[in-house]
Amino acid sequence: MTLRALIVDDEPLARERIRSLLARESDVEVVGECGDGAGAVAAIEKLGPDLVFLDVQMPEVDGFEVLEAIPRAKLPAVIFVTAYDRYALKAFEVHALDYLLKPFDRERFQRALDRARAEVSRDASGGPVARRLLELLGSLEAQRKHAARLVVRESGRVFFLRVDEIDYIEAAGNYARVHVGKQSHLLRETMKTLEHRLDPARFVRIHRSTIANVDRIRQLQSSFRGDCVVVLAGGTRLASGRGYSERLKRLVAGG
Repeated sequence: MTLRALIVDDEPLARERIRSLLARESDVEVVGECGDGAGAVAAIEKLGPDLVFLDVQMPEVDGFEVLEAIPRAKLPAVIFVTAYDRYALKAFEVHALDYLLKPFDRERFQRALDRARAEVSRDASGGPVARRLLELLGSLEAQRKHAARLVVRESGRVFFLRVDEIDYIEAAGNYARVHVGKQSHLLRETMKTLEHRLDPARFVRIHRSTIANVDRIRQLQSSFRGDCVVVLAGGTRLASGRGYSERLKRLVAGG
């Protein structure tokens, strides 16, 4: 079988090095290259590679965030490429995932590729490679606790949205609509999932269908019924349910 490979690294010379090593492999086809995390997510979903050489330490969106953004059913086999990172290397070893430590030689590269060949040839959807990647992502999620970025898919493109740019989030059926200034983006996540992923010191549930960024709140207008209106920077007004008002007031007041 032909192994379809994708190379992801923010350094052009690093991509060239891997590409030149793969050029000697008759059973490997390089289907694409990416220099950033957002492009990598889109390429993996579009091209469906069997194997990804994935740089861990990329600016903005790192290799782990790339994998977290990929639908679980589309996770490929991965050879991580990294400069020295004690935690990363330990994590790969614990979950029996291969990595190339920069700078690597041809012999080490060949061992990683041979192992990937063997794993891809016997792996099926939900097989051992996918399970180990999921276990790795689960351990990383426990370490990170709160998301710094959210993945947005719209109009055939994929990009990462920094959570500190968000004004508020509102329910949209089983999905959620994120508002950033005059723009809005539909996320295929529930309000409950987002509330769990976001830092509770920075985002507060003000209504069963609304989450607000505390830093965007400029005023609370109370009513005699015990609920209140939340006024954001820019003038947007959001209704707050009575059951959420006390926690909202404490959080805005810094308590």
